[in-house]
Amino acid sequence: MRIFISSVQKEFAKERKALAEYLSGDPLMRRFFEYFLFEDQPAADQRADQCYLDEVDRCDIYLGIFGKEYGWEDVEGFSPTHREFNKATGQGKSRLIYVKGADDNIRHPKMRALIDDAASSLIRRRFNSSEELIAAVYASLVRILEERELIRFGPFDATFCRNASLDDLDEEKISRFLVLARRGRNFPLPENTPPHEVLLHLNLLDKERPTNAAVLLFGKQPQRFLITSEVKCAHFHGFEVEKPIPSYQVYKGNVFDLVDQAKDFVLSKIDLWVGTREESTQVPTKYEIPQEVVAEAIVNAIVHRDYTSNASVQVMLFRDRLEVWNPGTLPPTLTLEKLRGPHASVPHNPLLAEPMYLTKYIERMGTGIRDMIRRCRSAGLPEPEIRIDGGFWVLTIRRKKPEPGAKSGPSRDQVPGQVGTQPESQPESRPESRPESMEIRALRQLVLNPMGKAQLSEAMGQKAISGQLNKVIRVLVADQTIEPTIPEKPTSRLQKYRLTEKGRRILDQLDKDGGRI
Repeated sequence: MRIFISSVQKEFAKERKALAEYLSGDPLMRRFFEYFLFEDQPAADQRADQCYLDEVDRCDIYLGIFGKEYGWEDVEGFSPTHREFNKATGQGKSRLIYVKGADDNIRHPKMRALIDDAASSLIRRRFNSSEELIAAVYASLVRILEERELIRFGPFDATFCRNASLDDLDEEKISRFLVLARRGRNFPLPENTPPHEVLLHLNLLDKERPTNAAVLLFGKQPQRFLITSEVKCAHFHGFEVEKPIPSYQVYKGNVFDLVDQAKDFVLSKIDLWVGTREESTQVPTKYEIPQEVVAEAIVNAIVHRDYTSNASVQVMLFRDRLEVWNPGTLPPTLTLEKLRGPHASVPHNPLLAEPMYLTKYIERMGTGIRDMIRRCRSAGLPEPEIRIDGGFWVLTIRRKKPEPGAKSGPSRDQVPGQVGTQPESQPESRPESRPESMEIRALRQLVLNPMGKAQLSEAMGQKAISGQLNKVIRVLVADQTIEPTIPEKPTSRLQKYRLTEKGRRILDQLDKDGGRI
């Protein structure tokens, strides 16, 4: 925005210079504002008073500095400062008026009249020094930036998402949220509530515009507006970050999708013990890291991260540990030690956290870290480690050490194709079993009865139908290990999927091999 700094009276030479230096030197001011000073203009074949008025035309903000002197007068008895003020007023420019000194009796009569004229239509500020003038101008310009929504001081998740509209939200995702929230926490709105009313109820609109939280929760393409909201997942066979990376994925989507996709990435690569059906028709399974711990680590990073950071959440699986890197730091009221004991829940993004709580992705009582500690102990794992590292909140979960003589399972080429990962080399030995792929997990759920996507998603421990599950279903149908129950209507809401004979043969062969994948 262009600022016209009025008054060329000699009495304000010092103040004008100090103000110009401040506007050009302050990082915030120079990002948004440029200024016009007549003293800085080169010689030109143009009348001085006409130059002033032309610049008023071009400016966005008129900044008037009024003192004792009125200035030279034209044939009609008006000074340049008076002409500039009148023109800015007539054109509806934003006007900021600063008056030096408190004693109006010492001013030129016409300057007193100009000050009274200005006071009748706007608020003026008085100052006594260059420092006071700069402070007053700074406060006024910051207020203008706030009013024009160029800067914000409120929470990130409550601020409107720039350039996004209600058309950028997915109504189907809002409807799916309603179903999960009513089932999970008895959410009061009925399932047929219009999406707009749901957004209002959750405080996700700012002047009828979607907030950042609304886009992260229900956006069709959240990363179009919030680029770094993606999640980066990597799997390393060794103990450090080294290239080439065997498996690397960058996941996009809303926060529900990101949690499910990142969790599936980890679960598909850690060891899974698979039992038999000796005692039940349900096959018992157990991951080397409890899946509740994996889910809690990932959902905490995605929900409580600093979304103003240029970094993304990173999930890295090493031979000996899982690391989740979350951009941000702890709230001032919490310490690393307090996290391990009872503490209040202090969400970094409260409007984002509430819908995640309603769908049972998170709890609201500050018990997440303690639950992770308890589950790791029960699984025979060390307590999770927490540290602050270079602007990241880092959570480390140690894996079980390989036992001597343990054998590796067959490669994944022997089971239906993998979804969302790159080909991997033969994995290191494990004390229990090869990781069971998401495809095999889906097949096992379909042993007894056909299931729709929502039912299958819930049976596999997901809170919602993830993009990865959709890909898994497409792969399994293409491999002819499952088939739709209504093939002539592939998009029917009543569509379910059942095992084929090929799918049953794969599961039978796996069970004959001792339940090791």
